[in-house]
Amino acid sequence: MAEPMRTVSFKLPEDLDRALTELARRKHSSRSALVRQAIKTLTRDQGRSVLARAADLAGSLEGPADLSTSPKYMAGYGK
Repeated sequence: MAEPMRTVSFKLPEDLDRALTELARRKHSSRSALVRQAIKTLTRDQGRSVLARAADLAGSLEGPADLSTSPKYMAGYGK
C-alpha cells in the first residue's frame, strides 16, 4: 500500500525547472519522485561526518600505506 503523501508547492527558477524536467525525462521518472529522492538524500546526510560519507571509498586506491614514511616522497617538503 502506498504511503500517504502531502502536496507541497515551491518555486523554482526557470533554468532549474528545465533541468528537473529534462532529468525526469531521461530517467523515465516523475519530477516529484526526483525531488523526493533529492530531499531524502539531503536529510539522510545531515549530521554524518565526512569520514562516514566517504566510507565506501576506503581501500579503493592502491599505493604506499603512508607516504610520510618514505624519504623519497618527503624530499623537498617544507622548503
